[in-house]
Amino acid sequence: MRFVFSGRFYFLAVLCLVPLSLSWNYPFLRWVTLAYNILLITAAVADHFLSRKHIEDVSAEREFPVRFAIGDANEVRLLLENTGTRDILIRIKDEYPPDLELLDPREAEFELPAKRRAEFSYRLRPTRRGRYEFGRIAVRFLSTLGLVWSQAEIGEPEAIKVYPNMRRAREIELKALGNQSFIAVQRRSTRRGEGREFESMRDYVRGDELRHISWTATARRSKLTTRQYQIERDQTVMIAIDAGRMMTGRIEGETKFDTAIHATLALMSACARAGDNAGIVVFGRRVRKYLPPKRGVEHMDAVLEALHDMEPELIEPSYARAFQFIASNLKKRAFIVILTDVVDKDSSRELINSLRLLRPRHLPLVATIGDRDLNAMVSAKPEEIREVFLQSAAEEIIHQRESALRLVESLGGLALDVTTQTLGPRLLESYLRVKERGMI
Repeated sequence: MRFVFSGRFYFLAVLCLVPLSLSWNYPFLRWVTLAYNILLITAAVADHFLSRKHIEDVSAEREFPVRFAIGDANEVRLLLENTGTRDILIRIKDEYPPDLELLDPREAEFELPAKRRAEFSYRLRPTRRGRYEFGRIAVRFLSTLGLVWSQAEIGEPEAIKVYPNMRRAREIELKALGNQSFIAVQRRSTRRGEGREFESMRDYVRGDELRHISWTATARRSKLTTRQYQIERDQTVMIAIDAGRMMTGRIEGETKFDTAIHATLALMSACARAGDNAGIVVFGRRVRKYLPPKRGVEHMDAVLEALHDMEPELIEPSYARAFQFIASNLKKRAFIVILTDVVDKDSSRELINSLRLLRPRHLPLVATIGDRDLNAMVSAKPEEIREVFLQSAAEEIIHQRESALRLVESLGGLALDVTTQTLGPRLLESYLRVKERGMI
């Protein structure tokens, strides 16, 4: 039997102490007290069974006003409806996924009038992406005689998906492009006199480059005429995200893989504003996810869907397989952004050797996500011999990383050594610089 006694029951139970205290002089009162208790318990049990049908008139459902995003407070709204003819005093307790951080009380008590609806809400904050399960809603309702709180479960289990945070991606874009981020990319992508895409003809003015003079138009007009160019649109950007062992490292409570995902979203947003197509490849020992280059709201939704449950694995990535896959699927020249981390000679050697699969058709940019603690460790003054050894190891890692990035540049690629804090802004700055210089 799923019920608990109410305050009214305990009050009535305490009343039996009065005749019981007089039973020393009147022994028959003991039998009266026993009969009273039996009658009270029987009434409570009967009250529970007779009242259970009332909860069948109560239905409940959850609403999620917005899509769940990692790191954001997300509202969970419970809608209850009483289709019966009796008002019900009800207590509810939602069974939320325990991996989500509870920000508000998930329990409430209120009266649910007959033929009416009621609403209750609380907030949760996801700390990781993925799929999570809500259980059924536990309820207690006061019985007809008010002797017990009957317990039941209403509603249905429900699954939700926690996605990467697009608000954070837009904040990265704002930080990189300044206060005019919403129009900065468009302006820079149509700036005349730069890039390689022909835009129009105009009269020659002092300072124009001679290579831009159109001699055929000059002969036809008998006047020096210069070609105008703009930064190309409809170009291709492919972002390759390493989902291997090194990307599982956590900095300030977040994996490098999560940092790379949000930087990816910021870059894809900037590409869409500039009129370019962007795609993603997530790889470990094999290619785990591929979305070909496109742009638009539907494409961004597809990217969020693809990345919401993607997690790095404790394995070494295969750069060769990933880059061979990219080279075979992209025939048009593209800007290939590789988000990874290297700390030893073996991993950097495979990365460098595999980059030859992308050159010279494509322009690769290798962004290694460093550990900010290494730089702090090297710059601090050691206090004991153990710290000296730690600094020596940190310096060796930094040296190997710098050597690997220099080799990337020697192959004709671009290289960035960034922290989790600077990854997004530096990526966007590099993308705009590549666009302006017509390197794609």
